[in-house]
Amino acid sequence: MVSPCIPFKTFLEMRHKELAQDPGRITHYIFTDSDIAVVDDLGPIFHNYPDFHLALTFRNNKDQPLNSGFIAVRGTMDAVLRAKIFLQEVLKVYSSKYMKASQMLGDQLALAWVIKSHPSFDLKRFTKAQAFLEDVDGASVLFLPCAIYNWTPPEGAGQFHGMPLDVKVVHFKGSRKRLMLESWNFFSSSSDISDMLCLILSSGRTKYDF
Repeated sequence: MVSPCIPFKTFLEMRHKELAQDPGRITHYIFTDSDIAVVDDLGPIFHNYPDFHLALTFRNNKDQPLNSGFIAVRGTMDAVLRAKIFLQEVLKVYSSKYMKASQMLGDQLALAWVIKSHPSFDLKRFTKAQAFLEDVDGASVLFLPCAIYNWTPPEGAGQFHGMPLDVKVVHFKGSRKRLMLESWNFFSSSSDISDMLCLILSSGRTKYDF
């Protein structure tokens, strides 16, 4: 299986070469899974957190605290280089430790291994849904809560425990993919995010929710 980080790293290598020729041409980048819908402006991430190089999303999950479905990279030459080096390390770990895991699971386990192996990192920070910055081997990593930036509804219909109305990114995992087009068309016609999220909640349970 091929890690999804490979095309990201290759793209950043190309972008870094372009920036060496024209460093003033800055464009920020967001890499997502194909089953993700961005439903609000993500520009404030780059404005409110001016010092990060790349951003990852986290959740309170001991074994899989990070989800690779959303990765943001600041468009400066230094940030692109540091993000590339970071993802290169993730790929190295993926190739050496998690090649036998499924593509999604292996990628996330590799991400978690790189973060957890950093001696000063406090894993307790994943238990609170609050954004925070951490230096990881020279890369300034912004950790964003999945509850807002990589939100997936509860596993089963009828298990409604509340939903964040400030959600900016919706992840249609597993069987929820069938609702993606319907929900997006509904949102595009009404621009009412709360109605759209209620629609997604009816998707039902699936064992493929990573």
